Amino acid sequence: MLVSAELCDMLGRALSISEVTDGAFDVTVGPLVNLWGFGPDGPVAEPPSDEAIATALTAVGHDKIEADCEAKLVRKDVPGLFVDLSGWAKGHAVDELAALLNRMGLENYLVEVGGEIRVRGHNKEGLDWAVAVEAPSMSERAPHAVVRVTNTSVATSGDYRNYFEYDGSYYSHTIDARTGRPVTHNLAAVTVVNPSAAYADAMATALLVLGPEAGPSRAGELDVAAYFLVREATGVREITTTEFDRLGTQ
Repeated sequence: MLVSAELCDMLGRALSISEVTDGAFDVTVGPLVNLWGFGPDGPVAEPPSDEAIATALTAVGHDKIEADCEAKLVRKDVPGLFVDLSGWAKGHAVDELAALLNRMGLENYLVEVGGEIRVRGHNKEGLDWAVAVEAPSMSERAPHAVVRVTNTSVATSGDYRNYFEYDGSYYSHTIDARTGRPVTHNLAAVTVVNPSAAYADAMATALLVLGPEAGPSRAGELDVAAYFLVREATGVREITTTEFDRLGTQ
């Protein structure tokens, strides 16, 4: 299929994140998102059956789609597969707005779309921008920490805002495309800081899917500035990468 250069570029960059995270981020996850009631088809009353999950998985997988951006061509290998860029598009929109403001000559600004943030310069006090990282609570909204940044982007992925409960269990909207099911580990949220809001958006999702052990390990290997909040019986445990530690938090 012939596509625009912009769409192919977005898809190609998204697929590159899939590759370096072993498929933890996957733009073909749409059938599973719909099946679990978090997509445009609307909510579900109970979790889907194993058979339904297995069927949906046949049309999911980043390895089932190819992008040739020199020719502006995209090909899918199986029927029913479709691309859902919701884990990339908000960050991309932030990047595009920031690029526009840069062309206009603005030296100080904060852009936010759906929780993804990009900043340049300083706030009205002349300080680096203070961006709050929300506490991973299902009952209230409160800051857990504050990171001071400039000329970069911040994105957070968490399991505590969009979920449903059935028979005493909670099912997060964060779906692991490799298993077909919501994540069940105790990693509650991941914040990523990167010059590209789109990259930060997608990488935060991938690291959340990977979990409290594989996530920090992979972030360290990739030199990603990442901040992890892990639920434990005694409270919330923080894990940071070396790149994130260089930023400083309050």
